[in-house]
Amino acid sequence: MLRTIDLRGRDMTAAELLATVPRATAAREAAVTAAAAIVHEVAERGEDALRDQADRFDGVRDHAIRVPAAHLEQALAGLDPRVRDALDEAITRVRTASAAQVPPERTTELAPGARVVQRWQPVRRVGVYVPGGKAVYPSSVVMNVVPAQVAGVSEVALASPPQSDQGGRVHPVILAAAHLLGVTEVYAMGGAGAVGAFAYGVPALDLEPVDIVTGPGNNFVAAAKRAVAGLVGTDSEAGATEILIVADDSADARLVAADLISQAEHDEQAAAVLVTTSERLAGDVARELAERVPRTRHSARVDIALSGPQSAVILVDDVAAATAVSNAYAPEHLELHLAEPRPEDFVHAGAVFVGESSPVSLGDYLAGSNHVLPTGGQARYAAGLSASTFLRPQQVIDYDRAALAEVRERIVALADAEALPAHGEAVQARFEA
Repeated sequence: MLRTIDLRGRDMTAAELLATVPRATAAREAAVTAAAAIVHEVAERGEDALRDQADRFDGVRDHAIRVPAAHLEQALAGLDPRVRDALDEAITRVRTASAAQVPPERTTELAPGARVVQRWQPVRRVGVYVPGGKAVYPSSVVMNVVPAQVAGVSEVALASPPQSDQGGRVHPVILAAAHLLGVTEVYAMGGAGAVGAFAYGVPALDLEPVDIVTGPGNNFVAAAKRAVAGLVGTDSEAGATEILIVADDSADARLVAADLISQAEHDEQAAAVLVTTSERLAGDVARELAERVPRTRHSARVDIALSGPQSAVILVDDVAAATAVSNAYAPEHLELHLAEPRPEDFVHAGAVFVGESSPVSLGDYLAGSNHVLPTGGQARYAAGLSASTFLRPQQVIDYDRAALAEVRERIVALADAEALPAHGEAVQARFEA
């Protein structure tokens, strides 16, 4: 089911590791072209394009793209009390953890009368995308909306695909989660088209362009974010999900297999990777997968994901080699099943889950951390969604006359060195009689 990549006995550079780790590159490349075309359709044709796309991708036509308030109220009224309790607790935990991500305003006094204030300004308007194809993700409503609210965003619009089995409505559990958080602007539109609608706006729907688009999705959603980058801000390109597990001989094969399956059930393009120093464990995990996959609800989907080029077992000589492989891969989710885990060594990962009692499923729902994370190796340079995603650092410069006089000649010297004398003259003008 999982192919094996044996790196034992090989001394590889970072570049060689980067070229060796499993990726579904063909799927990503195809998505970039298709998503750009879908975004362009929405920019050119607005509501008509969204309706054509709903018909083509969701099997829905003539639905209410802008969700009426009554649908939100009905969804919350019909929400399973157990699900509401879980959502309430998730909201509380994510709100608490997100509050720690908002930096305080700081003033630096460089000299008497020379002050620079560092402050963090929220964007005004955010478009949140919540997937709704093969699964239902009320947790993604929480993970996107709560950090935006904590950051101080004043307008949050939410989009999720219309469901053919719901009469063209957004799934009621997603609507209920939005209503719990006070989100009133909700749209039944999916995928790359939703990203395009948020970026360009749709006047016929009274949908104004947003400042930032966030949210997870498949490779098409990730590619659509790339297509609108520069027009609006985006979070990381959170495409098809990934789990990488680093394990040694102390790991429990049952738990490793269960966690690989838990992420593979998201999508046929999901990546599940085990990096281990133990050939015995690799064999035990393979046997566990053979037993567990046929018994899980989405077994066909899981089997395709585990058999794809993006998934593998990677055998290495030692934990140091496993660490190097993981850092080259830069997984969205990293689990450490090690006798002596050293999370500080794993510097490239969206989120790190330490020990057998910290599975990715915990982070998906109730850890308090955010589950919207970078995929496709972007964790080498990009961060997961947080309150800081919605904040812009802004500096306020406040010098009095004496403080400016102190640096006056140095400004003139640098301006002359750069052949920009008017810069210096602008300063000198303040001291002319």
